[in-house]
Amino acid sequence: MEKELIINSTPTEVEVALLEDSKLVELHYQKTNNNFTVGDIFVGRIKRLMPGLNAAFVDIGHKKDAFLHYTDLGPKLRSLLKFTNDSMTGSINTHLLDNFKLEPDIIKTGKIDQVLSKKQPILVQVLKEPISTKGPRLSCELTLPGRHLVLTPFSNVVAVSKKIANAEERKRLQTLVESIRPKNFGVIVRTAAEGKKVADLHEELSMIVKKWEDIFLQLHKAKTPLKLLSELDKTSSILRDVLSDSFNRIVVNDKQLFQNIKGYLESIAPEQVKILHLHRTNRPIFDAFGVTKQIKASFGKTATMPSGAYLVIEHTEAMHVIDVNSGHKMASSNQDEAVMKVNLEAAEEIARQLRLRDIGGIIIVDFIDMKKAEHKRELLKAMRQAMKKDRAQHTILPLSKFGLMQITRQRVRPEVKINTAEVCPTCNGTGKINASILIADEIERDLTFILQSRPKSKVKLLAHPFIEAFLKKGWPSIQMNWFRKYLKWVRIQPNSDFHLTKYRFYDENDDEIRLN
Repeated sequence: MEKELIINSTPTEVEVALLEDSKLVELHYQKTNNNFTVGDIFVGRIKRLMPGLNAAFVDIGHKKDAFLHYTDLGPKLRSLLKFTNDSMTGSINTHLLDNFKLEPDIIKTGKIDQVLSKKQPILVQVLKEPISTKGPRLSCELTLPGRHLVLTPFSNVVAVSKKIANAEERKRLQTLVESIRPKNFGVIVRTAAEGKKVADLHEELSMIVKKWEDIFLQLHKAKTPLKLLSELDKTSSILRDVLSDSFNRIVVNDKQLFQNIKGYLESIAPEQVKILHLHRTNRPIFDAFGVTKQIKASFGKTATMPSGAYLVIEHTEAMHVIDVNSGHKMASSNQDEAVMKVNLEAAEEIARQLRLRDIGGIIIVDFIDMKKAEHKRELLKAMRQAMKKDRAQHTILPLSKFGLMQITRQRVRPEVKINTAEVCPTCNGTGKINASILIADEIERDLTFILQSRPKSKVKLLAHPFIEAFLKKGWPSIQMNWFRKYLKWVRIQPNSDFHLTKYRFYDENDDEIRLN
């Protein structure tokens, strides 16, 4: 599979398109003034406690207070609060936790007002960006990610990614990381660490611990709210999380961003620098790689598939609903096989649409009804296979007795919505046009003005074929009446690309005669 990352940088935002076999599967936007990114670490202050919700609202500098639920506090909350308080008051003088006494874990079924108090400073990490009317969602289980390892303070657990299947490799990584990790820091070994040498992992671990030191130094006498650690920009975080040997090309259109990415690649994967290219032509980068066309075709209420079948995607506050329609092109002697074929094609497209639009929460899919149990099982298998490439956590349930498939997908940032509808050039969005019966009079008024202002010009009129036929029909035709009136023959040519009331005048050099 060919994987390409196309990066379009403008003064106000960066757009990142991920292509698989030239097909758009993910689209990310980052505005240059975006202050809240998943992964950012803040020191905030408890604004109010809500025992009924078993949650707290925390001031981290957003216009809406951030939401912190008891289940997101993590068992090591007491250790985190102690470290935060001691760092701010200067009671401890090192970021390392060798001599730090870990506090007892909090219980899973506890109450928020038993462990937190109003106006208390607290170290938090953004779990979800502000979505709709909601503020950011927070977690106290801090994670500092690198390309191969993730550091988790106040823990002593070493976990290895389940995607590393080889038992010997898992054991090697477990032993290796156990020997290099600092005391009271847990480590999660990512899939990308498979086969890596101890020197590489040690170097990255040291770099992540340095980030933790930066947090500690900023905490001293910090005034809440304050951002302590900013997650990488969108481009770098995508490179960190998705970059693999299967990537064939990264193309960027901005020299400064090109240098930034080059430097980042040299630090995390020097062998991949050769796949980075700078887009040098004047043609917009998204047009050159067919991204713009795919965006126009993929967003909106309806998504059409190559067979002619299509999806209708509806959004509500609580969930998303996707309806699969066969269209009028489904023709087969075997109805069951034809339905199955459309549903399998739809499963692939739905998996792509969920990634592309970053749709999260509850998704209900209404597939075309199937009678055979084996077809239903095959469809479930195909849906799960299609969503294996999706990095967001998700759960897919079998078809219900009503033929509906339920999917839940992790939502960490607002859904990508792109309005592909364009303002009608005829009515300019009003929904109304001038009376079409008056079009001939309108053309004649413009023609009179042109011939009075430039009497020696030869004039050609381009118009919709219906208008062209109307002006030439009968005896004498309107075209002949113009000849008698102006003593000039006006050539009339049809243009089927024009809408009904669009027309243009051209001179003898085929240059348009502009009237405004």
